[in-house]
Formats: sequence, C-alpha cells, structure tokens
Amino acid sequence: MKKQPKKVLEEDEPLCCCEYLNRHGQRSHVAACCCDCEDLDDTCDRFLKGEPQKPDSLSRVATVVTDRIRVPWFWGGAQKVDLSVIPPLILLPVLLHLAALHFLIGMVVLTALPGLVLWYYFVTHKKKGQTLFFLSLALFSLAYMYYLFITEVFPRGDVGLTQLGVVTMGVVLTLVALIHTKKDPGIVRPNQEVVHSAVTYYSPLPDRDPAVNGGRHDVVMTVVNRAGSSDQMEAELKESSKRNRCPVCRVVRPPRAGHCRICGICVLRLDHHCVWINSCVGQANHCSFLLTLVLFLLTSLYGISLVLQSVCPRQNVLTALLYCPGVYNEYSNALCFTCAWYSSIVTGGLLHLLVVQLINISYNVTEREARVALRDKTARSAYWGLVVDTGVYSRGFRSNWAEFMTMADKPNPPSPALTDLV
Repeated sequence: MKKQPKKVLEEDEPLCCCEYLNRHGQRSHVAACCCDCEDLDDTCDRFLKGEPQKPDSLSRVATVVTDRIRVPWFWGGAQKVDLSVIPPLILLPVLLHLAALHFLIGMVVLTALPGLVLWYYFVTHKKKGQTLFFLSLALFSLAYMYYLFITEVFPRGDVGLTQLGVVTMGVVLTLVALIHTKKDPGIVRPNQEVVHSAVTYYSPLPDRDPAVNGGRHDVVMTVVNRAGSSDQMEAELKESSKRNRCPVCRVVRPPRAGHCRICGICVLRLDHHCVWINSCVGQANHCSFLLTLVLFLLTSLYGISLVLQSVCPRQNVLTALLYCPGVYNEYSNALCFTCAWYSSIVTGGLLHLLVVQLINISYNVTEREARVALRDKTARSAYWGLVVDTGVYSRGFRSNWAEFMTMADKPNPPSPALTDLV
C-alpha cells in the first residue's frame, strides 16, 4: 500500500507550542522525533543486515536529526535548536569540575581545553560555515562563572554587596553591549531607487564565450542611463569597471567594504568576522564591539581578583595564580581556583584581541586590510606583525581615532547602480 503524504499545514491553522513545519513543509510534532523516518529506518536496516551504507545516508540522517531537535515555543510553534550550542553547555561544567579534583588533572584540562577550541576554530574556519559553538561557549562561560561567583565565593563573606553589585553591573553591561554589537555590522544595501530592466540574449555575443551559461546572457540596463548620450554612458562604463563589484551580493562595494563568505553579506569597512559574536565587525558595530571587549575584560579582571582574594587570602593577587598552597585541600576552593585560571586564559586571549584592535585603529587599518597587506608585502610591520601600517588611510593618531568614534553615525549609502553589467 502506497504511503500517503502528510497533509501540509493550512495558512489559517495555527501551530501549537509543540508543533512545527519540517524541512518538507509538513506538519510534525516534537514527540515524533524518531517516528516516520525513512532515512533512519533504511540506515538501521542496512546496519543490521550488514549491507554497505549509501554514500549520503549518514548526512541525510544527520539532516533529519538536526531538523527534529526542537524546543516547544508559544509563538510560531516549536523552534529549531542548533546542535553546536549543546557541547559547551555539557563540556564546560564537566571539565572544570574534573580539573578541580587534582592540580595535575587541572593542568591537563586547562591545557587541552584551549587546544580543542582552537582546533575546532580552524576546522570551522576552513569550511567557511556559521556555527553557534563559540557564541554559546562565550555566553555560557560568562553565565557559569557568574553563577559560581554567587554560589561559591559570595557566601564565604569575603565579598561584600557593593563588590557583588559591581560584578553584576559589569555582566549586565557586557551583555547589553553584545546585543547592540550583533544588531547590524553595516551591510551594503543595494540601490533601490534606480529602475533596471533585464534583457535576455540567446545568441552568443562576440566578446563572450558561448559555453558560459548555455549561450544565454543576461544584460541589465539602467533606465536613467538610456537617456544619456553614448559618450556619457561610455565614461560611466569605464568608471564602473574600476569599482569593486560583488558577484554574490550583486552590489558595488564602496572603498574598504568587503564580502564575508561566512555571513554571505557585504559589510561597510569590514574588519573581520568574529566567531565569538557570530557576526561581522564593520562600520556600524565596530565601536560597540570594542566597548564589549573592554567591559568584559574589566569585569573579568575584577572578578578574578575577588576570587583569588577569597581562596588565597595570604597571597598577593598577582602571584596567587602561580602559587596558592593548600588550595586543593578543599574542593570548593579548588573549583574556584580552577575557574579563576580558566577565566584568566580567556581574558588573556581577549586582551590580545583588544591590543590588536587598538593598534589597528591607531593606524586606521582594518584587520582584513592588514592581512591582505602582509600577504602582498605592501605594508610596514613591526613587533612580529602586531603593528601593521599600510599608509593608505592613516591621517595621524587623533584623526584616526576621531574617524573611528564617529564612523557609526555616518549614513549607510545605497550601492551604486550596476551599470558595469551592460
């Protein structure tokens, strides 16, 4: 008997909190996570029979599992959960509690954890794919450190309400700055005012390869340019040919704008794609990104100092991380000490990022421009590449910082017309 397809959800039928539309546009329920799955049944059947799997069977099963892991939601039905969010929520508490058992285990864990994070970063960076792993790790690390600070450090009595309020305010301001940073990096908008018409030629043009696009050529013509003279059109074509046109976004990028292959957008004054916020850093959010770094580092350094003063009261704060006798005699002290070390490692990495950002801003160069200039050997570098001066946009220390502080207020101009496609 042939299996009847499920009824597709009608537009006027609301979804309950546990229902959703699957990748085929069919109505499903979170309770039916393993029901009616032909791909999973076929894979299990082949495994039990000892038959070889299909080349794409595992990827199809992974796609189905990813689509069916949902969280009940009151608005719009059950929401999809990104699997990359889950590992930090499990691994971080487990590894930190494991590292608190003995100082040798702590050394192994605190050495391996940054290595695993860097390895996963290079894997995802090579594939140029988006992942919420690093954003989840950053947010959960901040939340978990704050939770341990309240439950383990504050009850000791060594930290007052004022100090707790300062740490809480720092966490809240960091999150507010992060939310503002993720709003909009400054996307290059296409020009909507110029009217275009598309003309399709099915005969090969003399200057084009007939094999490209099956002999079909799409030509975009601007209505405004039709009324101009041929000399003016030719001048505009020559000028437009020098522009940096993005073939993916179909926009003409202004100077210093760049295309992010991870986000799939063109960003004004693109600095870099930051995996810790899962977004690009550009003209509109660079200032708030720098503010987020500063707030996080100040909060982290202050919190680490309070923790070390509590678990190592007889030691100086600067030397307590390296020498704190008897800290592993009590598990609570060992856990706080381990978290202080973990926070110090994270703080050190972000401090290096902040220093690089401050140097680049002082020389009016973005990280993307510095990387390209070092690759092409067109810039002056010092201190093992930490300082890169391209000499293109720098106008002095004060002018560079003045431009940086005010660039977010500049309007986002629409992309020029794509007249170079004529």
